[in-house]
Amino acid sequence: MKIRIFLLLACIICLSVTQVSGQKDNKKFTITGNVLDVDGTPIANAVVMIDGNNTSARTDALGNYKIKVGPKAKRIGIFTFGSGIKEEDIAGRILINFSFGAVSSQQKDDNAVAPGDDLLNTGYNKVRERNKTTDIQKVDAEETKEAYSSIYDMLRKMPGVMVSGTTINIQDSKNLQGSVAPLILVDGVPVTDISYLSPSTVKSVEVLKSTAAAMYGSRGYGGVILITTKKYAVDKE
Repeated sequence: MKIRIFLLLACIICLSVTQVSGQKDNKKFTITGNVLDVDGTPIANAVVMIDGNNTSARTDALGNYKIKVGPKAKRIGIFTFGSGIKEEDIAGRILINFSFGAVSSQQKDDNAVAPGDDLLNTGYNKVRERNKTTDIQKVDAEETKEAYSSIYDMLRKMPGVMVSGTTINIQDSKNLQGSVAPLILVDGVPVTDISYLSPSTVKSVEVLKSTAAAMYGSRGYGGVILITTKKYAVDKE
């Protein structure tokens, strides 16, 4: 009888410990870190992203951030208008720093411009026209003689881009059915609506797919559309 009572108590204790352990595993935890630019200067007001989704968390004036995440969170990212997106695996870490470091000498050599080369702006860096693949497609509105009725008409003419009304999808090897909406940036700023854009104000449109879009992390899974306006292009010169 005593043995049965002992075994029963032992089972109850084991179940209690397992339940408490499970509850701890399901608790949110806090991640902190610092964000620096290429010169080691703190980046303020950078957007903190979790698994490709924007959050309300921002870096402070010293480049520090603090965010509470759920136990299922896999990746944390930082988005800045000047440097784009950088992501890290969380993997249980509670301190994750980000540095938008300088381009290596090898990358500089790879991106060196030879006579006759045109540069394509991929959002993070520029690649030579002769080295591009079908993962990057560009329409220069100033060079083409074709007239476009709308920005959607402009996109509709690009291979692999499907436009239905104001819904845009990019079809590629990862996004076969075009079911994931692309990330759209106008002059480097993420937007969800481009209906206000007139083709006459657009200098160029670039569509990034697959590996070319991978630099944007999980947000680039559905492809990336980079739209540059004429005013922005002039201001940058």
